[in-house]
Amino acid sequence: MLFSSLNLSKELLDAINKKGYDTATPVQEQVIPLILEGKDILASAQTGTGKTAGFALPLLQKLQYSNNKSKQIKGLILTPTRELAAQVAESVREYGSYLRFRTLVIYGGVSMNTQIKKLNQGVDIVVATPGRLLDHLQRRTLKFNAVEMFVLDEADRMLDMGFITDIRKIIKTLPSERQNLLFSATFSKEIRSLAGNLLDSPTVVEVAPPNSTVDKVKQIVLPVDKQRKRELLSYQIGIGNWQQVLVFTRTKHMANRLSEKLNEDGIISAAFHGNKSQAARTKALTEFKLGKTRVLVATDIAARGIDIDTLPYVVNYELPYLPEDYIHRIGRTARAGQEGCAVSLVCIDENKLLRGIEKLLNIQIEKNIIAGFEIDPRITAEPIRKNKGSVNRNNPNFKKNKNKKNPNKRWSRSKSSKNKSFKKSN
Repeated sequence: MLFSSLNLSKELLDAINKKGYDTATPVQEQVIPLILEGKDILASAQTGTGKTAGFALPLLQKLQYSNNKSKQIKGLILTPTRELAAQVAESVREYGSYLRFRTLVIYGGVSMNTQIKKLNQGVDIVVATPGRLLDHLQRRTLKFNAVEMFVLDEADRMLDMGFITDIRKIIKTLPSERQNLLFSATFSKEIRSLAGNLLDSPTVVEVAPPNSTVDKVKQIVLPVDKQRKRELLSYQIGIGNWQQVLVFTRTKHMANRLSEKLNEDGIISAAFHGNKSQAARTKALTEFKLGKTRVLVATDIAARGIDIDTLPYVVNYELPYLPEDYIHRIGRTARAGQEGCAVSLVCIDENKLLRGIEKLLNIQIEKNIIAGFEIDPRITAEPIRKNKGSVNRNNPNFKKNKNKKNPNKRWSRSKSSKNKSFKKSN
């Protein structure tokens, strides 16, 4: 369906045309009319299906024709990661380029005073992560009494990262009369429970079955001995002339080590993980998007936080502990109808993880043995040990810790965390 058939305003259609789009994706085709009708939405859609435009366009249009012309916050979009918040805010600004709305992105790791200054100047739409948003609420530097629309993006990711308490605190500050939109990759019991408390008689939209991968992703497994993974990766990048490659590792240490080794091989790369400062992560992502960096080596913090329109290759240097995380990783490629390739370098230790992925997807992934990198039959499998604190591995601000003074206290505030999120206690 053409965007011109979705009853969008001229200003929004002009912005869409400016970006070179004319046909709506299935999720956009379904949710945009429903949101314009004022319905609450519970939507499940695969990553890369264009869901950001699906809620950003009707949000902008409803605010365009709203009677509330004050400089108060009218739209709130909550995301799990800083990178996703920045990219959603950028999309909102682009789609609203012919409208006079001010959009502010709020997350930790950057100056709060700068954010406060912009809030005081008047903001229409806020895109934020939970931790820093709560900081502003506690300081009373923003108010939500004029919010007309609330969007909870990547809701399942929010729950995975332990943000459910923060989300509930934020929801309590919102007006009772508002429109709610909840987007999630899957519909787990926890998501449906959250939706039951947040949404008012929602319309359920399921664009793709839960845990399914993007159809256009070509998946390949390259069996290789663990000690030769880096050598095979460099070889594949070179012989295939891969120019933009997102590589996933399980740990921050491995991301740093692999990035250094690839640079030694003459392949310009950068590491991207939670121990990097926000400025370093922003720089690494920007240079990767611009093509200045050939390979971005990331941990799972980036699995849903990176949005790149044309990403041809995703490489699983190490398979994730959970098969669901594999889906989130490879969902970075083949976005918005484009084709992409997901390559997994699998050693004998990871065969059990691979079987779990194939069982979840109900497929057998193609295996391709590269000449010169055949498996050494003398090597036996060794158990893969999870890192300490792997329960909340996706959130760098969550750490497992014993609370001796109060053993019944489950959560305690982390003094070292810049966004004042919570760390788990036993």
